[in-house]
Amino acid sequence: MDPKEKGTPGEDLPRRLQDMLRRANVNVVFGSPLGAAGAPTQAAAGDTEDDEGRRRVLETVGRFSLKPREVRDYLDRFVISQDEAKKVLSVAICDHYHRVRQCLENPELREREYAKHNVILLGPTGVGKTYMIRCLARLIGVPFVKADATKFSETGYVGYDVEDIVRDLVKLADDDTEMAQYGIIYIDEIDKIANKAKDTVRDVSGRGVQVNLLKLMEDTEVKLLSQTDMLGQMQAILTMQTAGKTPKRTINTRHMLFIVSGAFDQLADQIRRRLGRRQIGFDRGGKAESEDPAEYLVQVQTSDLVEYGFEPEFAGRLPVRVALQNLSAQDLENILLHADNNILEQYESDFRGYGIRFAMAAEAATEVARQAHEEKTGARGLMTVLERTLREFKFELPSTAIKEFDVTRETVADPKAALATLLTTNRALQTDVLRTEVGEFATRFNREHGLTLQFEPAAVEAIVALSESSGKTVRALCEERFRDFEYALKLISRNTGKLEFPVSKAAVDSPDQTLSQWIMDSYGRGDGGGGKAES
Repeated sequence: MDPKEKGTPGEDLPRRLQDMLRRANVNVVFGSPLGAAGAPTQAAAGDTEDDEGRRRVLETVGRFSLKPREVRDYLDRFVISQDEAKKVLSVAICDHYHRVRQCLENPELREREYAKHNVILLGPTGVGKTYMIRCLARLIGVPFVKADATKFSETGYVGYDVEDIVRDLVKLADDDTEMAQYGIIYIDEIDKIANKAKDTVRDVSGRGVQVNLLKLMEDTEVKLLSQTDMLGQMQAILTMQTAGKTPKRTINTRHMLFIVSGAFDQLADQIRRRLGRRQIGFDRGGKAESEDPAEYLVQVQTSDLVEYGFEPEFAGRLPVRVALQNLSAQDLENILLHADNNILEQYESDFRGYGIRFAMAAEAATEVARQAHEEKTGARGLMTVLERTLREFKFELPSTAIKEFDVTRETVADPKAALATLLTTNRALQTDVLRTEVGEFATRFNREHGLTLQFEPAAVEAIVALSESSGKTVRALCEERFRDFEYALKLISRNTGKLEFPVSKAAVDSPDQTLSQWIMDSYGRGDGGGGKAES
């Protein structure tokens, strides 16, 4: 290599690092090299980026002025029932972001002690925990990240380091650290890291994770690059070498709102025992006990969480506690019909993609909700029932002439029978569609190969009959039966000059035999199976 091409070690390092990152499939875009003409200085570039970040924060968080009732009304559009939970969350969110706004307006407030309104949600699956938090983040306009507590480990070498969730928040904010420090971190399945091990047993996924999360929930600096993120560290070095500025190394969690949730399956029994009630039967007053765990979860205390397996300090950092109720069949029906962006609207959109509309009768919605309630998976049960009901319709109808149908109680009770009736009623329309598809195949064949297939009426009816009896589409049948026509007809065309070929019922029944006869005729009499040559 020419010594002049080597360059200085400082100049060679960015190029080598960039090559390594690209080989690792990491896209890197850098600004002007350090010292290049017109390149900003480190101070100037940093100030410009920081100013832009602060401007974005002031446009969103800095203008937060919502009141709890307004937040509750917004949640009502998307979340059915859970009135108490929406009320508590609305107050907690407003308190937190009004405090953030005040700190932005008066930096002196940032140094004052302030207990954050971190939240713990308790309730069974499918009652809207994650959905409510996602809606709140969308309303405020701040970054939102969700993680599963079960993937965390104490060290991060086996599993997921708790600080990685903060880094994920920054990534979801498009690396805007100014905005990310006011985001929402939501950790689900928090009950799975309750430390129920004995004192003599080392628990690396329970107590250790709680201690690490405890630091994050208060006020700590998190490194934006973990020790195990070698690619990220190389990219940071390269950015410093080429852009002439040092990337921000840490982010503070002081103004991040932490929300955790879990089903806490056994906590209701634990609270019931604390209240002095038997697990089954009647309470001491002779009144039948409630079977709804949520009625006990609303009475949760710090001592209950500690007994369940949480560190006292960890439970104390979650002062806002919300117990969500099980959804009734009526709640599920309201979710299906009235919630914004509900699952029924999604299914309607799916069918519209095929040009098909359906209408759900009121009694059908009631039946869907009833079956979903029996699933005992909350609102997720609605999708289970709708998928079970409409799966065959979604498979069959796009290939038919049917462009609209009604979903009745009978449809939900027996989807296959309802679909069979619908197809039988519209069989005449379907036959016309199949005939049209034969013509479409001929058109595609002509466009792709420059040869014309002229299907005789008897041949069309034979293909239609085969499609109806086999359940295959006309396109699949034609491609299967006429797969050799392209090569054979091109050979015949070279021998005879013919470009048009009539397809009879015999050609449909025995395509190979028909082709053999046509080829022999093209070498003998040039008849080509009776096809007409173009003049």
